[in-house]
Amino acid sequence: MDRRSLIKNAGIAGVLAAGIAPAVHAQAAVRWRLASSFPKSLDTIYGTAETFARSVSDMTGGNFQISVHAGGELMPAFGVVDGVQDAAIEMAHTAPYYFYGKDPTFCLGCAVPFGLNTRQMNAWMYEGNGLKLMREFYARYNIYNLPGGNTGAQMGGWFRKEIRSVADLKGLKFRTNPFAGRVLEPLGVIPRSLPGADLYPALEKGTLDALEWVGPYDDQKLGFNKVAQYYYYPGWWEGGAQLDFYINTKAWEGLSAEYKAIVSAAAAQANIGMTAKYDARNPIALKQLVHSGTKLRPFSKGVTEAAFKSAQQIYADLNSTNPEWKKVYTDYARFLADQNAWFRFTEGSFDRFMQAQKL
Repeated sequence: MDRRSLIKNAGIAGVLAAGIAPAVHAQAAVRWRLASSFPKSLDTIYGTAETFARSVSDMTGGNFQISVHAGGELMPAFGVVDGVQDAAIEMAHTAPYYFYGKDPTFCLGCAVPFGLNTRQMNAWMYEGNGLKLMREFYARYNIYNLPGGNTGAQMGGWFRKEIRSVADLKGLKFRTNPFAGRVLEPLGVIPRSLPGADLYPALEKGTLDALEWVGPYDDQKLGFNKVAQYYYYPGWWEGGAQLDFYINTKAWEGLSAEYKAIVSAAAAQANIGMTAKYDARNPIALKQLVHSGTKLRPFSKGVTEAAFKSAQQIYADLNSTNPEWKKVYTDYARFLADQNAWFRFTEGSFDRFMQAQKL
């Protein structure tokens, strides 16, 4: 009996039992470098890129290797877009809103103040027009993107003093993402944009009066509670911050169909995994922080309403001056309105009831 007849008649189980492996497509070995915008100390954000790279290796039998480099190793944390665009590296893992200075449209691929939450962002990306619109925008930068994790709704940050009203924001040197900084500027805040690795020393030395990063698990690891006692919530500027894998377009197009499918699957796994890590670890870390003396405070209604008003004015200004922004934001805002109407009757009402119960 020839090989073809054996496979046809015995089936895959018989073939494997006979020690005859079915033919597979031979794939050339691929070696890429990935520049992260995050420090190695954070197993959540930096670790997501490692999870992604490991999955790609496992699914290709080690034939596709991606080395992961922390912010500052290959290039500055905020230099990764240039690195991918210029093909100095094949890919990066970063928060798109870091690149507000290039074009505010980047932020719509991550988070904007009073925007989509995590589930809504995934819905817009995978089932709405999010990926399509953002990929059209990123093409100008030689970038192909894949969602690469979401932090969930973030905390409002660490403050040395209480923030009771908008007046308390005046002159405050506050590290936040660039878009949130622009919203807070009219309220008197002096915004600063620093990478994660530089935050603790800046707060400790007084270069910053306050800062926000992500949430309890990461913030505890970075030690912010040691130099600031007031922990505010919520981080209205990022109700669900999506990270992205940025891939140089030529590098992406050079992959086989099989490798593209593997990279996409590994990114989707990493995207879900990051949110799961934060949701599992943040509650425990928050309890520990409060037990150690951290003082939880909500932003006042006056502060939140002033910020909301400032954000809406900025969106209106961008709609009238930036065609790229308007193209994406028009769809984003429509999707947000529909999502909020839906969540009001389902997730929102269910969550409000459950959070009022004694469990």
